[in-house]
Amino acid sequence: MQRTKLLILISLFTFFMVNLASAQVKDTVLKPADTSKVKLTKSLDTARKPLTRKDSLKAKYVNPGKVAGRKAVFRSMLIPGWGQLYNIQLLSDGYGTRAGKNQVFQKLYTGGKIVAIYGGATALTLSLMDSRKNYSRFLAEAQYREQNPGKKLDLTQYTNQGILDGKSLYKRNSQIVYFSYGLLYAANIIDAYVAARLHFFNIDNNLSFKVMPSVIGSDTMYGFNATPALKLSLTF
Repeated sequence: MQRTKLLILISLFTFFMVNLASAQVKDTVLKPADTSKVKLTKSLDTARKPLTRKDSLKAKYVNPGKVAGRKAVFRSMLIPGWGQLYNIQLLSDGYGTRAGKNQVFQKLYTGGKIVAIYGGATALTLSLMDSRKNYSRFLAEAQYREQNPGKKLDLTQYTNQGILDGKSLYKRNSQIVYFSYGLLYAANIIDAYVAARLHFFNIDNNLSFKVMPSVIGSDTMYGFNATPALKLSLTF
C-alpha cells in the first residue's frame, strides 16, 4: 500500500516537472520568433520611409518682427522711403498683432514719413544749390580782389574781410547740408526698421502704472542710511 502511494506521488511529481519543462521550452521557442518579427517590421518601415536630415533636426523659431525689420532696412538702404512702403504693405496685408484693426491713420502717418523724407531731401538740395552758388560768387570776388588790389568785381557792397567771411560761411553751409543728407538717410533706415519691428509687438491700450513709496538703503562705513524714494511700476 505504501509502495502504491509512493508510486502515485512520484508519477504526479514527474508529470508536474514535465509540464513545467514543456512550458519553458515553448516560451524559449516563441520569444526569438517574436523578436525576429519585430526586427523585420522595423526594417521594412525604415525601407519604406527613409530618415532625412529634416526629420533629425528640430524646427527653429523664426521671429517675424526680426525678418520684417531686415527687409525694411534692406529696402530703405537701396531707395529711401521704400522701407516705409513695405511697412504700409504689412498694414494692408494684415500681418502682425494689429491684424484686423483699422489702420487708416497708421497708413497716413507712414505715408507722411515718405513725404517728409523727400521733402527734406528737396529742401536740402535747394539749400545746397544756393550755398554752392553764393560760395562761387564770393570765391570769384576774393580771387579778383587778390589779383587786382583796390578793385571790385561784383560784390561791391562788401569789404575784403566781408568777402572772406561770406566765402567761409557758404562753404560751411554746404558741409552742413552734406552732413544733413547723411542724417536724413540714417533716419530713414532707422524709422523703417523700428516701425517694422513694432508692427509685430502687442501694442494696445492696456497700460497701467502704480506709484508706491519706497526706501533706498545704502551701507556706509558709518552705518546704514535709508533714503525715501518713489517706486514706479508699469504694467502693459
